[in-house]
Formats: sequence, structure tokens, C-alpha cells
Amino acid sequence: MGQIIFDAAVTLNGYLADVNHSLQWLFDVPGDGDPDPTLLPDDVSLHVEGANTYLWILEHENLLAQPARWQRLYGDIPTYVFTNRQLPIPAGADVRFVRGEVAELLPELREAAAEGNIWVLGGGELLGQFLDINALDRFALTIAPAALSGGAPLLPRTIGSDRLELSEARQVGPFARLIYRVKPGPVAT
Repeated sequence: MGQIIFDAAVTLNGYLADVNHSLQWLFDVPGDGDPDPTLLPDDVSLHVEGANTYLWILEHENLLAQPARWQRLYGDIPTYVFTNRQLPIPAGADVRFVRGEVAELLPELREAAAEGNIWVLGGGELLGQFLDINALDRFALTIAPAALSGGAPLLPRTIGSDRLELSEARQVGPFARLIYRVKPGPVAT
């Protein structure tokens, strides 16, 4: 069984997205526009994301009008989107909408991932659900030199330092890269 990894970019003050669910702040950081390949998780066989992340990527990348771009971003990897809404799917994309809590759907996610890793792309509440049930193995952050006055917080939970063990810290261009191993804690009820 593979690992479950949360890996995302975040502002200095801990936001994943601005108040309009936009990640434009990240693309405003000077750079070449393409992420350093060493920042992306490897051996990923399943993506998991929330509806706001999914919708922002659809719009930002114009994936409904240019569905071939989906392959560049996601390849043939299935994407599970946690939502209660009916959302559009780019032609040819393997997107599966799921309703419910992570705890209920975790067996299905693990089965779909087989032996590969599950990459939780966002958002914070979804991340929190994985942490609540001790189902997260690695917590990776790419911290951008930007701050927002409000928006979607990285993690709307209290997680003590006893649960996170720093395994890597390095500079990648203008970003700071931090990777933590997640230790089990009490299961939230």
C-alpha cells in the first residue's frame, strides 16, 4: 500500500487560496512558470481534491475548452473530487465525484490507488479529515514569498508538534520546501 501525501503551496501566513478561492498569488511569484519537478510527489496513482481546488484548476487552465491540457496536468491518473455539487468534467478526464467523509471513502480511495501513492492536492478541510483519522503519511509544503490578508487556511485544525517530524527543509528558487512525516495521534470523533 502506498502513502497518502498532502502536498501544496501555501503563503507565508498559511493560506492555500485567497478569499475568492484563487491561487493566482502563487502564479504571481517570479519564476519560469513550470514547477520544479522535484516538488511534485512521485509514484502517484490517485489525486484527491476538494471542489474549490478542482473548479479553480478547471477555470485557470481553461480545461473545459481545452481538455487535452488535462493530460499535461493529470495524465491518466484518476481524480476524486469531494463535493455535493454536480460539476463539469473535461472531455477524456478520469474525474470521479464523491460525497461524504474521508473516513467513509478511504477504503475506496486506497483500492483505487492500488500500490501507488494518493496525492491530496487541497483543500484544508479535506486535509483535516485525513489527519483526523490518522490516514496521512506525509505533509509537504512549498512556502511562497507571499502573504494574503484572508482566504482558505492551510489547516483549520490544531495539530501538535508531537504529530509532525521534519524530514526535509530546503530552498527551491524563491520557495522554502518543508516535508514532515506525520505521526499517528488520537482519532477525532
